[in-house]
Amino acid sequence: MQVDLPLKIIGLGRYLPPRIVHSAELETTFDLPQGWIEQRNGVRERRWVTTETASFMAAEAAREALHHADLRPDELDLIINASGTAEQAIPDTGALIQRQLGLGSTGIPAITVNNTCLSFITALDVAATYLSTGRYNNILIASADISSCGINPHEPESATLVGDAAAAVVVTRSIEKKSSMVHHSHFRTYGDGAYLTTIMGGGSARHPAKADHNPVDDLFHMDGLAVLRMVRGVDEVFLEELYPGLSTSLLDIDRVVPHQASKVALQMLQRYGWPECRIDKTIDWLGNCIAASIPATLYQTVHDGALQRGNKFLLVGTGAGLSLGGLVMTY
Repeated sequence: MQVDLPLKIIGLGRYLPPRIVHSAELETTFDLPQGWIEQRNGVRERRWVTTETASFMAAEAAREALHHADLRPDELDLIINASGTAEQAIPDTGALIQRQLGLGSTGIPAITVNNTCLSFITALDVAATYLSTGRYNNILIASADISSCGINPHEPESATLVGDAAAAVVVTRSIEKKSSMVHHSHFRTYGDGAYLTTIMGGGSARHPAKADHNPVDDLFHMDGLAVLRMVRGVDEVFLEELYPGLSTSLLDIDRVVPHQASKVALQMLQRYGWPECRIDKTIDWLGNCIAASIPATLYQTVHDGALQRGNKFLLVGTGAGLSLGGLVMTY
């Protein structure tokens, strides 16, 4: 869907926990054959937190993004927490990020946009709409996910896939015509797949205070094969709705920054005729970092010089729900 909303990314930042967990360590922990994790999931290593909180990681990434944008924290008009996992139920993690940035007395609005693994893309879409109206000038979008705390030891495929990370961008309204903008944006949700990727506990339905609470409900569950089958039933139509022709070629798109869902999910992208050399991957050394995967990979793409000003790129992925989302932008 063509939207042509003026948005420019003027700052990027990332925070990675210093603890590196190699796949060989997890193969010992989960009694898996040597080399199983990298062969199955494509993950050689990932980062897991020790004492870090999500808001701390988000603030660290935000500080780098603000430095890159040459802005002070108090020059922000809006803070969007775009994470798939919350630090706590209440208050909203956006307020915790604001506080971590030393802005707790400023009144700068802080909110959360949560679309699980698609939270960053969704937040960019929200920010672009806000900027187009002139309501805000400088918006911080921060994604920070700590999934290592909720891995399910009975599901080694997903337990060995995830990593912890944070990434942030500062965006503003672009002034150049037909550049630095969101050209196409599209989202779809298919609730029939709602229970394919879940953490059942933590909400009102299975609250931990209830007498029949089962601690297993607080752990992550995913039926990866069922998710892939469901995606394959709707993906080509979705891509054509996003940007006509995208289901068979990359058209004029220079780079693809996808959600690092899994090794198989990334391999599926080539079935659309997208050259592998233009698909950016961090899954081998970061794993699947939930909502932080896309901005963390975008950070690497820009840092490596693969994406430069004036280049057109695609952000795309899937999330629990089952949801699909994508944006075509000019950097």
